This record gives sequence, structure tokens and C-alpha cells, in this order.
Amino acid sequence: MSIRKSAAIMLMLILMIVSACSHDQGYSEADIRRDLQNLDPNDPNTEKIVRGKELFDATNAVLPENVGNNLSCISCHGDGGLSANSPMVGATVKYPKEHHGNWTTIEDRVNGCFVRSMNGSKLDQGSEEMKAMVKYLTFISKDVKTDEDITWRMNNNKDSIPEPNVDNGQQLFIDKNCISCHAGDGSGTSDHTGPALWGDGSFNEAAGINRINKATGFIQNNMPKGHAGTLTDQEAADLAAFVLSHDRPEGDPEKVGDYHKDPERDYITKERREKIRKGEFDWTELDVVEKN
Repeated sequence: MSIRKSAAIMLMLILMIVSACSHDQGYSEADIRRDLQNLDPNDPNTEKIVRGKELFDATNAVLPENVGNNLSCISCHGDGGLSANSPMVGATVKYPKEHHGNWTTIEDRVNGCFVRSMNGSKLDQGSEEMKAMVKYLTFISKDVKTDEDITWRMNNNKDSIPEPNVDNGQQLFIDKNCISCHAGDGSGTSDHTGPALWGDGSFNEAAGINRINKATGFIQNNMPKGHAGTLTDQEAADLAAFVLSHDRPEGDPEKVGDYHKDPERDYITKERREKIRKGEFDWTELDVVEKN
């Protein structure tokens, strides 16, 4: 066999391997960015996709009547939902589905974020804004065909966490320079690139991030900015406990835990916050906290 023919066969094998690996990943982040930059101006879907991205990136500014705080979708799902640490690519593949006995659509989940994370009010499911947001999420998910393709999804839920130390979390908030993005009072930056972590501008009690194990996982997966994944389980739990010990909007009390079978397991409610600040809360009462 000639050298040229051997080289050609080797190249073909390499391309087959790369193709297989790309398929296993389910999507290419670079490809999605390229496709967003090269949308066909003559395609009737383009206008909705562009509008959907605008709504995703600047929700609080574009939809002030539906957002009750300073947050936008991008506050948690960076880079238009493309960030590998908390992506939205593939979200539309997972819906509709049955969730704890209820039939849930992607529109329901979008509205769930408006009501909880953004402490606001639902969009009309038939509105142009909702259609645009779903169109954008569908577009960035176009290369994800099944759940098996979502191999990149970062799971922010932790089955268990070490018993948190709030005082240590307060010190870590300073030592890890969280203040540079979220301010010393947790109000975030004026341009909202560092979202509010507590107070009126933050998420309410019904938000999923108000669960101590979810907050711990999110912090460990995403923070500190530029150094994600460097925090230990204990450090992430301590920071989560410190953040969630502060007051925040209560929202609709009936919404707390309605996405979950056991709302008492891990939500940090007003009553628990008060006990935490007084040093009277027993963290091991929560099923998700490891008992020494």
C-alpha cells in the first residue's frame, strides 16, 4: 500500500472519530454562535430568534411589567444560555413532559422563572414575547435531538452537602472577591452583570436557587467568576448558606416547592432565615445536609 493511500485512510479514520465525538456531545457551542451570527434575513423565523435573544439577555429592561427585580435570564444562564456552566441548549427537547403529576411545557417553565427567579408575573403563553423566547431556545437546541445528546448539561442539584458554616461563608464572600460583582450588600452591579443575591432586586423564596443544595451546586459550578470549579464542597455550602440567610422577596407562598415532591427538604424560608441569623437553626434537620 502506498504512503499516500495510507495517509488518506488515516485521515478518513480521524474524521470518522471526530464526527462520532461531535455527535456524542450533541452540539457545538461555536457552531451555535456562528449560526446566530449568520441568520438568514429572509427567513421569517429570524426576527423572532433575534427578539428572543434580546428578551433572554435583557429581560428586566425589555419586560419591566413582567419582571419584579433586577434579574434577567442571562443572570443565571450566561452567554445567552450557551455558557457550559449553566446552559439552556437542549431545554426544549425536554418538554413537554409530566412532572410530579402535572403536564409541563417549555412555556410553563419559562413562566416559572418569571414568577420565581424574576419575582414577576407570567407572560401570556400566546404572546409574541413568549413565542420569541421559545423560538430562540428552540434554535439554540436545534442540534440536540434526544436527552441522550445532552451530555454537557451541568447538574446544579447536589444530593447532599456538608453542614454549612454561615460565618465562614461571610468571610469567603470577601476572600473570594464576590463583592466585586455582587456588592457588599448583595445588590449586584449597576449594569446587572453581577446579579443581586438578596434584597428586593433578587430572586424570591419560591425560586429553585433558594434551595440550599441547588445554590451550593450552582455556586460550585459557576463561581468565582473565571475560576469556576475551584471551590470545595464545604466552601460552596458555606457561601450558599451565607447568601440564603439574607432577606429576599417572599413571592407567592403557594409556589414554594410546587415543582418538588417535598418542599420542606431544602428551601430556605423566612422562618429558617431568621433562625439562621440567630444561630438557632439546625442544618441537619434538612435531608440534604450530611449528618456527622
